[in-house]
Amino acid sequence: MPGTMRWLLPLLLGLLAACGHVEEVPAPPSQPGKRVALTFDDVPRAPGAFLTEDDRAGMLVASLKAAGVEQAAFFVNPGHIEGPEDERRIAAYVAAGHVIANHSATHPQLSDTDTADYLADIDAGEEWLRGRKGHRAWFRYPYLDEGRSDKAKRDAIRAGLAERGLTDGYVTIDASDWFYEAAAKDAVAQGHEIDRDALRDLYVQAHVDAAEFYDALARDVTGRSPAHVMLLHETDLAALWIGDLVAALRAKGWTIISADEAYADPFGDYAKTYDTPSAQGTLTEMVAWQKGVPAPRWYRGNDTRLAQQWFDTRVLHLPSAEAD
Repeated sequence: MPGTMRWLLPLLLGLLAACGHVEEVPAPPSQPGKRVALTFDDVPRAPGAFLTEDDRAGMLVASLKAAGVEQAAFFVNPGHIEGPEDERRIAAYVAAGHVIANHSATHPQLSDTDTADYLADIDAGEEWLRGRKGHRAWFRYPYLDEGRSDKAKRDAIRAGLAERGLTDGYVTIDASDWFYEAAAKDAVAQGHEIDRDALRDLYVQAHVDAAEFYDALARDVTGRSPAHVMLLHETDLAALWIGDLVAALRAKGWTIISADEAYADPFGDYAKTYDTPSAQGTLTEMVAWQKGVPAPRWYRGNDTRLAQQWFDTRVLHLPSAEAD
């Protein structure tokens, strides 16, 4: 009899379920995978260590296309445009399907700038951008500086952006790519031989590690993986190795999405309301700080002393007992 009951029990349960006497447990809602949009600051940027401005822009457009990145965002400093060639390169990004947004006219640091002057600089940037194809009403703070410890200034700029119909072009992932570009330029100027393969590997590893770090932090403090926004710059390194970076991210399970999709994510609501003792850095860091996560709340490679050690030992092959 016990053997018969073991055989009958699943059948009886199935019949009861069919009659509505046993409720089925709903499947848990699916969570989206890791998603990230690519964004590039400081356009137009000064020449780098390896390429001309024309070669850099052309290679960046071609590399993004080859990598299947349909839409990246380029944050422009119109006050740094020196002539038609700069405008032509920006137009080439837009013609390739990418979008452009405001990074201020002249790249001032908010904590060192009068509020009225800062807003005027935003307006000057927006005046150049408004009406152009590919324009998005996003503003990204230069240096990711939202006023640091000056909350009155922070709130005044937040209000000023809202009045202008602009939203915060925040970032959630930062690996200080600008540092590696500067280090490469300095090394070339000093006559060092640069191991480009090693620099590529370091550039890619730093950004993938940063993406993994900030996604884990976001999941920890919000319970979900937001649509991320990666901070990059219009650098030679990006032009040379953005394809390698995209491939490495995908190998880690990341999907490259558009900036439009990323900025539609509700995670961006935190940009309007977070309140921390100092306002500068990734939005992920600010949210974690507000929710009580102790420092460090940032990717360790953003410590430029450590990044310099990595560059010196891995790229220049200089000895360093402290390098990790």
